[in-house]
Amino acid sequence: MNMKKNIILTAALTMSLVACQSNQQETWTDHALNVASEQLKMTAEELTGTHMIPRSIYAGYDLNFLDSQLQREDKSYIDSLRPNPSAQKLKQKYICGIEDWTSGFFPGSLWYAYEMTGDEELKARAIQYTNMLNPIRHLKNTHDVGFMINCSYGNALRLSPNDTIKAVITETADNLIARFNPQIGCIRSWDFGKWNFPVIIDNMMNLDLLFTASKLSGDSKYYEVAVKHAQTTLKNHFRPDYTSYHVVSYNNDGTVEKRQTHQGKNDESAWSRGQAWGVYGYTSCYRETKDTTFLQEATHIADMIMQRVKTDDCIPYWDLDAPAGKDTPRDASAAAVTASALLELSTFVPDGKKYFDYAETILKNLSSDHYLAAKGSNQGFVLMHSTGSLPHGSEIDVPLNYADYYYLEALQRYQNLTK
Repeated sequence: MNMKKNIILTAALTMSLVACQSNQQETWTDHALNVASEQLKMTAEELTGTHMIPRSIYAGYDLNFLDSQLQREDKSYIDSLRPNPSAQKLKQKYICGIEDWTSGFFPGSLWYAYEMTGDEELKARAIQYTNMLNPIRHLKNTHDVGFMINCSYGNALRLSPNDTIKAVITETADNLIARFNPQIGCIRSWDFGKWNFPVIIDNMMNLDLLFTASKLSGDSKYYEVAVKHAQTTLKNHFRPDYTSYHVVSYNNDGTVEKRQTHQGKNDESAWSRGQAWGVYGYTSCYRETKDTTFLQEATHIADMIMQRVKTDDCIPYWDLDAPAGKDTPRDASAAAVTASALLELSTFVPDGKKYFDYAETILKNLSSDHYLAAKGSNQGFVLMHSTGSLPHGSEIDVPLNYADYYYLEALQRYQNLTK
């Protein structure tokens, strides 16, 4: 009888140890990828046949709260507020068509998840949603084609190359450089508003498409436009403390018409995602050109971000100058873009460990329960707590598909650096 009890106890202890070891084997990166993969597959299945892309979740806003965040005497921003969504839409998935500037991020997320997991279902979905964007190669009225095509077809080129990808990328790049003005030295960003020739810091993110097209085609024209745009932006977008304006509008002779921060607290504030676009864009430009001027700018911006972000988890408020409080919205998308950029930047400089360590801290915190969604929740998105454009009452404290994309890109870069 005692022997039988001993056998049972030994078996139970063995099972307990195996379970413990199994739990220990799932690292925070494993858990993050597991959650992301399930969320992406669930969403891909749900939207199959709709020809639509998941962008965010509908959320409302309180005007008094916006006022408390913006602290503006001039209330003219109220005219640009987006209407609050109807009660029926609140907390429902916000989906968009392929011409929305964010359309490339969901297929890109599928590609990264496939790359890190080898899951063939994710690959099939990545191909499905990438192919949906084929008509974007003909789009001429936006600079955001870089986001749309490089994040989707650009990743497909790496992970599942075929004969059509080169044509899609180069045709799209042709439309992007058609927006370049040699007198000004920049690619035009927006075709709306009262600006003469607006260029936004976000446009730095579209230069990777041009570098890719130059390598694919052997034609240096794409490379030359990308470099000139980066040089002009470096000259005119940044303040002495290396924070960036969001919008710089140019006169036809190339002089600056005005400098503004359209999606930030005010014109002189440091809109968080804009700072992230800057450090990412100049890190990429150094990778492609080896011009140390770009590397120096990237390190200056990175150092500024690390100094200016005061939150306890390194996930910035929506603007670095926003009034800090328990209800001040964070921007997980800015954190994810920054983490991805700093991981790459860490490989280019002698003191790269400080950038790696900071990016690792961001990623671990984004992978915590406070930001990483539980499976089946968050309308299928991966991360919570991003902010699109608070001054416009748009996408405040919601998931955003580009937060998910750069989070997964950062995880992929992190894994490559820690193998």
